[in-house]
Amino acid sequence: MPSKKALVRRPASSLAEGLVTHVERGEVDVDLAVRQWEAYTDALRAHGWETVEVDPADDCPDSVFVEDTVVMFRNVALIARSGAESRRAETLGVEEAVASLGCSVNWVWEPGTLDGGDVLKIGDTVYVGRGGRTDAAGVQQVRAAFEPLGARVVAVPVAKVLHLKSAVTALPDGTAVGYVPHMDAPSLFPRFLPVPEPSGAHVVCLGGDKLLMAASAPRTAELYADLGYEPVPVDIGEFEKLEGCVTCLSVRLRDLYA
Repeated sequence: MPSKKALVRRPASSLAEGLVTHVERGEVDVDLAVRQWEAYTDALRAHGWETVEVDPADDCPDSVFVEDTVVMFRNVALIARSGAESRRAETLGVEEAVASLGCSVNWVWEPGTLDGGDVLKIGDTVYVGRGGRTDAAGVQQVRAAFEPLGARVVAVPVAKVLHLKSAVTALPDGTAVGYVPHMDAPSLFPRFLPVPEPSGAHVVCLGGDKLLMAASAPRTAELYADLGYEPVPVDIGEFEKLEGCVTCLSVRLRDLYA
């Protein structure tokens, strides 16, 4: 049976100091962000996911975006090395968490850089965004880690948004969904569905036909419902001010060995 564990990390007290790259800085209400995070983790648990909390890191403002710290392929965890040097300390607690779950742990080494938000898996194809946080050496190290396990790694240019998954994710049937104005190369995805709102491009497949997505994309939720999916909206507005989305607030571990 597939595993349903999700790594999550409580927002740091310093969250409001998090990095912004492609948006103007707005005022972040940390208390509200904590409540939104709790509702997000509640939604995961309500749909059968066991949440595993990584120790909080109050000295790392962006640490709630735990997806950026590690990439999973089957039972192998590749610890990232962010292109933002200030974020590299975030990986320490994550290494301990994935090791405790029995993962085989590998690392991205200097000079390579990689953010987990730049990695989108659709079946055995691993798309890696090559942009501000992930460099060519990082892409090469993803290939070295995962191609021996049967992955096909495809590099995707990313220039308009922070991460690849800021612009495109995928439905349970493998169809990529994206907001075209934020994408550099939609044609790289064999099956692609454009969505009408930026945050509508971000979905977490909860199992079956259920899609966790931001409440800020109601028109896209209607589109998914028309296709037979069940949107599960959550308000993550405070994290969206920091270029966050529903995917980057957790790491879903679906293929752990029993």
